[in-house]
Amino acid sequence: MNELKKHVVDIQNEAFALVAKAKTETDLNEIEIRFLGRKSEFNALLKGLKDLSSEERQAVGPLVNAIKQEMIRSFAEARQKMKLASVDWEKDRLDVTAPGVKLPEGHLHILTQVQREIEDIFTSMGFDIASGPEIETEFYNFDALNTPAHHPARDMQDTFYIKSKDGQENLSLRSQTSAVQVRYMEQHTPPFRIIAPGRVFRNEATDTTHEHTFFQFEALMVGEDINVGNLKYVAQEFFSRFFKTEVKIRLRPSYFPFVEPGFEFDISCLSCGGEKGCSACRHNGWLELGGAGMVNQNVFVNAGYERNRYQGLAWGFGLERLAMMKYDIPDIRLFHSGDTRFLSQF
Repeated sequence: MNELKKHVVDIQNEAFALVAKAKTETDLNEIEIRFLGRKSEFNALLKGLKDLSSEERQAVGPLVNAIKQEMIRSFAEARQKMKLASVDWEKDRLDVTAPGVKLPEGHLHILTQVQREIEDIFTSMGFDIASGPEIETEFYNFDALNTPAHHPARDMQDTFYIKSKDGQENLSLRSQTSAVQVRYMEQHTPPFRIIAPGRVFRNEATDTTHEHTFFQFEALMVGEDINVGNLKYVAQEFFSRFFKTEVKIRLRPSYFPFVEPGFEFDISCLSCGGEKGCSACRHNGWLELGGAGMVNQNVFVNAGYERNRYQGLAWGFGLERLAMMKYDIPDIRLFHSGDTRFLSQF
């Protein structure tokens, strides 16, 4: 038994001596394979422990395992020393006193900022946020919104149509977020109030105030006693918060298929306050924003509601239009140009 112990210690001493002389990691690898590899003498000794008596295993086993762990540790320490010795400390030295280099940081697109600000204002007023698909059926984009069959908005000049796979249903890129109205009403029972922000598409020429792709948000309130007074109050509250100044509201009679009565929507000029008139408002004190009105009962019927059971208000505006007014931006095309000189300002 003593001879076996001595033989194991001799193997350890030989391994340590060779490790101390090793110059490269290749040398270490060869030594490790020789002494701890699958076919090594030391591994054979480990396998042979099972053939010893119980007393012999108790006497020799702990020593063999301890020596194995010592050899594994010696190989690891030798490799670490070689790696440290190979480092060019002067070349890789880090001057912790040198000033740091500030990396450029990105930020949210101006339209995303405006949309989130709008959502924050409306949610604080008790509105929920709704959404719908950008590819719409003709029913939700036109029929459900009481748009007549031969209305100009249905023409190819205004709408991007898409061929469906089965050829049975007319699909198009939605031309207004009003399409979300009926989808939401089909799934919810009044009273409720929502806004539906999202991207819309119009087949039209672009200029400083028109784009083929832009963002809208639709506001919708439905209940048993909603009236035009609610419309004016909610609108005045929103625009005063959004522009951070007191804003007056003016409604002018107009026609839109999905509302009755319908209105053109104006706010007091942000530059002159609507009192003196200026070049921004063409000296009349008002800025035109978009359409609004009381939801047409036909729209309620298309959503599955009983006619004349509920009243509702709806109005929608372009996010780009609001951003242009708030930040004095002269051209709507800048928002989608990808020009970082423009985007970095916000």
